[in-house]
Amino acid sequence: MHIGKSIRLERIFNRNTQRTIIVPLDHGVTIGPVYGLADLRQTVNRVAEGGANAVLMHKGLVRCGHREEGKDVGLIVHLSAGTMHSPFPNTKTLVGTVEEAIRVGADAVSVHVNLGDETESQMLYDFGKVGNAANNWGLPLLAMIYGRGPKIKNSFDPEVVAHCARAGVELGADVVKVNYTGDMESFQKVVDSCCVPVVIAGGPKLDNRRDLVQIVHDSLEAGGAGLSVGRNVFQDEDPVKLVRALHGVVHEDMSVDQAMGLLEN
Repeated sequence: MHIGKSIRLERIFNRNTQRTIIVPLDHGVTIGPVYGLADLRQTVNRVAEGGANAVLMHKGLVRCGHREEGKDVGLIVHLSAGTMHSPFPNTKTLVGTVEEAIRVGADAVSVHVNLGDETESQMLYDFGKVGNAANNWGLPLLAMIYGRGPKIKNSFDPEVVAHCARAGVELGADVVKVNYTGDMESFQKVVDSCCVPVVIAGGPKLDNRRDLVQIVHDSLEAGGAGLSVGRNVFQDEDPVKLVRALHGVVHEDMSVDQAMGLLEN
């Protein structure tokens, strides 16, 4: 692997555990300035203090989240976008370049592809284009890939998730982000088909913290490399404590009960 890419991967992955806690903060383009994203510096400070390895955001937001103090955290710049107001909300288009991401200090870039959407071919083309540029610059590429479209009945179906993960690997992603399939056995099959780290998405806001901690724990037991979870982290009543609990599970091999104990103290 390109030495520059290896060094930058260590900015978003713990070099000892080879796992990561990524907190996406890119929701503003898609659904607006939701709770938890109004004061971005405060949000970044909280998740960094808790032990997040990286945050993920659009290029223009970097200036809003930049801090001159506090705990360091890696930066992933997201290059895909689309809004909930579009007649094609699952369509993502490129809104930035690898070079722009480098200029704002990115340690990695990410793209979003929805397999099954009517514009899948364009998103795959964009994926390939970004992948080539990122590789030329030695910048890691995270691919968020989901099954969303007229022919896909269940985005969490293990076969659909496995296809998404494998597509990401085959097209050059250094890290793949997919839905958790719901159980360790099926998720292990997803991970086993990939030769790069697989992290899980958080999806809609969950009813309670234990559900999130349990899902993260189980995904790791199945061979996953961590999480890339947004709303279930930054909209929590105490993001610092929640990230600390997740850090315990991801990087310290804590049990779910041990991690929940951190939340109760």
